[in-house]
Amino acid sequence: MTEKKVNTPNAIVSFIPILTLIITLILVVKIFNSSVMDGASQVALLISSAVCVAIGMIFYKVPWSSFEDAIKENISNVGSAIVMLLLIGAIGGTWMLSGVVPTMIYYGLQIIDPKIFLFVCCVVSAVISIVTGSSWTTIATIGVALIGIGQSQGISTSWIAGAVISGAYFGDKISPLSDTTVIASSTVGTPLFTHIRYMMITTIPSMIISLIIFLIAGFIFHNDLEQNVDSFAASLQETFNISPYLMIVPLVTLVLILFKIPSLIVLFLSAFIVALLIPITQPEIISQIVGVNEEMSLINIIKGVLISCYGSTSVETSNPMLTDLIATRGMSGMMNTIWLIICAMCFGGVMMGSGMIASITRIIMRFIKRTVTLVASTVFTGVFSNICVSDQYLSIILTCNIFKDYYDKNGYEPRLLSRSAEDSATVTSPLIPWNTCAMTHATMLGVATLSYLPYCFFNILSPLMSIIVAAIGYKIFKKKVDYDFDSDSDGGSHTSV
Repeated sequence: MTEKKVNTPNAIVSFIPILTLIITLILVVKIFNSSVMDGASQVALLISSAVCVAIGMIFYKVPWSSFEDAIKENISNVGSAIVMLLLIGAIGGTWMLSGVVPTMIYYGLQIIDPKIFLFVCCVVSAVISIVTGSSWTTIATIGVALIGIGQSQGISTSWIAGAVISGAYFGDKISPLSDTTVIASSTVGTPLFTHIRYMMITTIPSMIISLIIFLIAGFIFHNDLEQNVDSFAASLQETFNISPYLMIVPLVTLVLILFKIPSLIVLFLSAFIVALLIPITQPEIISQIVGVNEEMSLINIIKGVLISCYGSTSVETSNPMLTDLIATRGMSGMMNTIWLIICAMCFGGVMMGSGMIASITRIIMRFIKRTVTLVASTVFTGVFSNICVSDQYLSIILTCNIFKDYYDKNGYEPRLLSRSAEDSATVTSPLIPWNTCAMTHATMLGVATLSYLPYCFFNILSPLMSIIVAAIGYKIFKKKVDYDFDSDSDGGSHTSV
């Protein structure tokens, strides 16, 4: 063990694979533009992984088995997420072709004023995410519908995606049903509701500022598109059998989640039961999918149902924008994202297996002098982990484990660490283009990560708010300890308990 520590790459060397990734990604984005996920990004991740492995094996004698084990562990950690992605693809196809999403869009057009649409997007996404405990489920269902409603009103999809993601991650952070919330609190030993209450100090201000921005933006962006909205709604009615009964589907899905049915089971039921309803609710759509105009046979009905789950579909309408909106990609449309996730997990695995992440972390530790630098270092590590290991769950666990003993040794309550980890690792995951969250959301919403990133105000503000609150010293509680690197330097901002 001692020999491995001596042979660990130093921090400067450890940055080489990361710089390689950044440079290759910039290059492939410049060359391939919007088609970068078709394979170029995956190659960039594998090239960077190869650079890491080469450095580790040639110069530091890290055995291949260390890399292989780390890769296997990383990929196994996202196994359920990959299955979830496939089911989300099936939901995208079945909910659209059954008329569920078109019905949500149709009634949304009648209810939501374009001036407050972004504000409503954020609030609705937040409420659904709190109730469900899942940002992914929220974005995959109500988020897709909100994109459709806003797009028909002429609102930028980048702004809509930013509002949806902001609200979804607010709810994900403070919901007791959220897996990230449970992971962050349990990893450091903070009681769940203590962790949630403590997060409110940074989360509520970030959300209020975000809502104000979305509200102001809605009034600044003038939309003179009432006729287009009416035309869009009319086209929906021409193409689909719009019925309030179809709203039962999202309501039942919500109820299943409230009863704490596992997400994979809920998504499976939501996708495949709805698929069976398509021939009943939208028989004309089934005919278009299989290309049969005469009376449908049972074989063709089964074929149409299966295609709605896994395949790409396009239904012609009288409105070109609606035609683009209701096109689906099903489970097959998720394959590029899954491919990218696997490559990202390879990169994260070799970075961990080589010890490079540990080396970079040790450098960070040297800068910790006060409470604010401790929190800032934790936040930076959370963001940096998202960049390196490409998964929010791994980032939360890694950040908490790195700093747990340090916080304890210097008398800080563990809730400060769990909050700092959530304020960084959880909320910034959808902002890193090659992170599993970002790749999934970009695929589900049809909006590139770098396009929606500037408008995810809550996700951008949360890590900054965590540092600001630490700098102010508001409710930073400490236990009495013999050694304290920070006893007087904060001007007595800490409260002993």
